[in-house]
Amino acid sequence: MTRILIRAALILAAVALASTAEAKGCLKGAAVGGVAGHMAGHGVMGAAAGCALGRHQANKRDKAAQQGGQGNSAR
Repeated sequence: MTRILIRAALILAAVALASTAEAKGCLKGAAVGGVAGHMAGHGVMGAAAGCALGRHQANKRDKAAQQGGQGNSAR
């Protein structure tokens, strides 16, 4: 149990030190992925995959918002 807490603390510290622009979507995804990965016995891998997926989803939302905003400004 102590190992899990230490790993979680290290992951959170690494994510906290990352740039805020880079971490958008990553924190939430890493938390969910870490929990899911822990249940499967691979917490660190789950956190990394969750971070990547969260980042991808944040990029998709940003792109959709930019495209939606550009269409309204032409009117």
